[in-house]
Amino acid sequence: MRIRLKNLGILKHAEFSPGALTIICGENNTGKTYMAYALYGFLRSWRELVDFSISEAQIQRLLTDDVLNIDLSQYVKTANQILAEACKKYRDKLDEVFAATEGQFRNSEFHIEIEIPDILNMKYEREMMSTHSDNWEPDGEWHFGCIKKKGTEEVIFTLLAKNKRLRREMLYHTANRFIHNRISDIIFCESPPFPILPFPFITSTERTGGAIFRRDLNFARNRLLDEIAQANKVADSRDLLSKGYQNYPSPIEANVEFTGQLEYISKRKSFITKEHPDVLEEFADIVGGDYTITQNDQLYYIPKGTGTKLTMDQSSSAVRSLLDMGFYLRCIAHKGDLLMVDEPELNLHPKNQRRIVRLFARLVNLGIKVFVTTHSDYIVKELNTLIMLNHDKPHLKIIAEENGYRDDEMIRSDHVKVYMAQEALVPLEEGQKRRRRGHTLVEADIDPELGIEAPSFDETIEEMNRVQRDIVWGAE
Repeated sequence: MRIRLKNLGILKHAEFSPGALTIICGENNTGKTYMAYALYGFLRSWRELVDFSISEAQIQRLLTDDVLNIDLSQYVKTANQILAEACKKYRDKLDEVFAATEGQFRNSEFHIEIEIPDILNMKYEREMMSTHSDNWEPDGEWHFGCIKKKGTEEVIFTLLAKNKRLRREMLYHTANRFIHNRISDIIFCESPPFPILPFPFITSTERTGGAIFRRDLNFARNRLLDEIAQANKVADSRDLLSKGYQNYPSPIEANVEFTGQLEYISKRKSFITKEHPDVLEEFADIVGGDYTITQNDQLYYIPKGTGTKLTMDQSSSAVRSLLDMGFYLRCIAHKGDLLMVDEPELNLHPKNQRRIVRLFARLVNLGIKVFVTTHSDYIVKELNTLIMLNHDKPHLKIIAEENGYRDDEMIRSDHVKVYMAQEALVPLEEGQKRRRRGHTLVEADIDPELGIEAPSFDETIEEMNRVQRDIVWGAE
């Protein structure tokens, strides 16, 4: 996947290809968060933006014959064109994604290009089966099925059950939606080893506030709903909404909604909980304890070795900072997800910054992609170590063992992408004769033996060392 951005906040022009582990680093106010939010917003909304053309005749055939065969190759060939049209629509949603003034992003551009999936050679272990049902009216239940057979480009849609009382226009609409969504999923989400467009989960830098005020934020929404329910039917709904609820960028709203639903989310178990509980044990060591939710939706943190229950406002900022990541890993993580963490170093001691990188590497090796924005040299340097140790050399094995590194924490250099957000020359635009400087992304070199070259951190550290050398030796 290749992503290209233009005129997005302070970013003049940026191009990048995410890896299994992607790190965007650089100084403050260089566009790192803008880029992360824009990518998150698209990955959350692409299904409503893509438009696969399903003919009326195809839908009618399904409703009449109860079966429809579709050749996916025609859609695969136009996948990038369909994504390009979706990106144009997405530009108009950027104001909403960033909770910005209308028209603020009218000159922005967001483009995604993908490698066309090879539908024929997709290796499914089993046939893909999907069903869907709705109740548009009493007793108006229907079911659709979808099978993508291994080694073919054909997908078979079936009308498994239908109720004659269901209005035809409703059935037509839902059949169209079902076919469209299943084709979208097969092309963009079912390509091994990772989905082309993965499900994103983001932890924003505002996550600590969301942890403290989760119940207050829920109460605010509940009060709003009560007021709407009790209001006169002729009341202006826009006025009620403006009184009770403030818009925030979509990643922040997603964090608030996630923490507000922890009572229900906590009942689920992710594949990590089922298959890799040691990852959760490592996370608990980093946090220094465990989170728990009571039946009354009370959220507590219990420090290790104690029976003490602390509320979020009684807990440390590090505990609040890692709350949503903890419940994501425990409850909803799936292979192929994209975990996006804005400044994972937030409120963490350098020791735990290093440990969180090692956790990220383990997640990548388990099949979860990770996307990080950071200011932390500790994070980049620890990732360096994991890359440099990932070689079959006797002395490296000894070093890893002596320093407590696990085999499943090592990461291949070709799985890592690092970009520096900085001011540099940007590509020529139409009508320009000379390249101009602007805020952009510069890909860092990654050597399998020597690791990542991150000049902005290195220059800052060298300057600090120079000043200290002058202090110590300047009098001689």
